[in-house]
Amino acid sequence: MKDLYTFDYSLQSALKTYEEARAAYNRLFDELKLPYLVAEASSGDIGGDLSHEYHLPSQIGEDNVISCTDCEYVANEELATARLILPDSSGAAAQVWRGISKDRKTLINVWYPESFTDADINTHALKSIVPDLDSSLDNALPLWESLLTSSYPSSSDQHLRLLNIVDYRLGQDFANSLKEDANGLSRLPRSTSVELSQLDEQYITSSANGELLNTIRIYDGDYCPRCSSGKLTVRKAIELGHTFHLGTKYSDALDARVRVPSVMIEDSEPGSTKSDSMTSVPMQMGCHGIGVSRIIGAVAEHLADDRGLNWPRAIAPFEVVIIPGRNADEEAVAVALSLLESSDASHPIDLALDDRTESFPWKLKDADLVGYPVIVVLGRKWTSDRLCEVQCRRLGSTEFVPLGQLQQHVNGLLAQL
Repeated sequence: MKDLYTFDYSLQSALKTYEEARAAYNRLFDELKLPYLVAEASSGDIGGDLSHEYHLPSQIGEDNVISCTDCEYVANEELATARLILPDSSGAAAQVWRGISKDRKTLINVWYPESFTDADINTHALKSIVPDLDSSLDNALPLWESLLTSSYPSSSDQHLRLLNIVDYRLGQDFANSLKEDANGLSRLPRSTSVELSQLDEQYITSSANGELLNTIRIYDGDYCPRCSSGKLTVRKAIELGHTFHLGTKYSDALDARVRVPSVMIEDSEPGSTKSDSMTSVPMQMGCHGIGVSRIIGAVAEHLADDRGLNWPRAIAPFEVVIIPGRNADEEAVAVALSLLESSDASHPIDLALDDRTESFPWKLKDADLVGYPVIVVLGRKWTSDRLCEVQCRRLGSTEFVPLGQLQQHVNGLLAQL
């Protein structure tokens, strides 16, 4: 990992630092010339309220990244939302997914349309409603029932809750019938002996800010929450980097403060205490990280083909390799020196000369396997016409170039890589 930790004296300067770190990350990933995604992300247990992830789309990725076809909306699965379209929910059949809180005292019923399955439940969305949800369990009922068996009746029963969450697709009529009909819908497992009246039962049909509840995962074709025309796409991706603005979560806990001149701090800065000339404020923190070794693996998987690796110029072991044919070793040295002498002094071409004693075909296969961005071959055309064969597998280019034009041609290829 390449880690960066930042400390600022005010929220304004911390947000500026955060954007500077993001800009640096963008420049770094731009150099790879790969289709990376910057996704709005949840800070999770690390804390803070501002976070972004950097992803490389990949079929072997462990993360799902949601993006819009028409606008710049990109978010990871934990944070992504979709624009909800109210259905005709009259008479919609329902089924229930059951979860449990980490303290095992709350059974959570999630009511959703019968056209979906338990695999469609979005546990990330549920955690925004029930932060204490234990999403690691495939079957929460045995734990709930064991708690009832071991502690009922006792004084702890008053803390046992039954929480009913109703997906927006079922409509308010369904939620009303759920509340009114104690026997028509199985709000408790049939094997449970406790009565509903003995539990603290609650119903949730909207979020804290009044929005309807979508308990189903986002799928391709769902509507974008940011624009009116876009549809969402879901792609597997590998996370390469992450940025967090932590605020004062840790500095408050550790009483980590700094004294600065009062004129540097706005009156509204939270947690500040002013004297005549100096102000004591909790440090605003940020943390940022790039998975260097993960980038190597992700890029190798993304660009490799059946012939071998295929590195971007920015992280290739060498930008160019020169492979001489039979009896062309001394001429290959001259070609290499010509490339070095004619290249820009501030950005010289980083090249390797394969002067090993292996056969010519073996060297060609090994160059493909290693994944050099550009391969210069001194083969038959060099012997007969003094033309260098310049190969760039990533661009699908093979051309025969005279020595006087070699440097310009090679730099043109490298600029695209």
